[in-house]
Amino acid sequence: MPSHAIPPPLLRASPSAPAAFNGRRTPPRVRTHGSRLVVAASGGGRPAGRGMEQHHGDGSRSPVREKPLMSNIGKSTNILWHNCPIGQSERQKLLGQKGCVIWITGLSGSGKSTLACALSRELHCSGHLSYVLDGDNLRHGLNRDLSFKAEDRAENIRRVGEVAKLFADAGTICIASLISPYRRDRDACRALLPESRFIEVCLLYDCLSSYYL
Repeated sequence: MPSHAIPPPLLRASPSAPAAFNGRRTPPRVRTHGSRLVVAASGGGRPAGRGMEQHHGDGSRSPVREKPLMSNIGKSTNILWHNCPIGQSERQKLLGQKGCVIWITGLSGSGKSTLACALSRELHCSGHLSYVLDGDNLRHGLNRDLSFKAEDRAENIRRVGEVAKLFADAGTICIASLISPYRRDRDACRALLPESRFIEVCLLYDCLSSYYL
């Protein structure tokens, strides 16, 4: 890719950019290699995620390093959450919309997938980015290792809820279409997002409404 095709901010560091990059005192160098962008860090530095030196008001630096907070989540141990400077608000501003989850639940054949696709089409025509997470479609890939036993059904909903949360965090309007008959499973997904970001739509036959708990 020719150098003139690369936006200026990628070719040189912005004057307002912070002095440190992953603990290094000089910004990375960006160059082209064929059709690829190559980012080369300047200086020796150290691996990221090992803490950073403490800075004092007089400009001096202390050799004492702050250790990152490690967490144990589920079966994962010693894991670290890494924050990115580009967050949800920046992504939403770029897209011109707010991310959310529209959760469509109902019995098989109630029209969930039809409604989800129709809604996605209308949003697309009005200039909004959306994505449909259909329960059957996800069992072709992400959830293909799950059966229809009670525990696997719960895990199926949990995984979809986590993926839907990521889509909403990216600023996308995520439309999830699943049977999800149990309130506890839907409430667990709702708890992943602020109340205003989770919209539940229930499609029911009057004679079968008691199936939903």
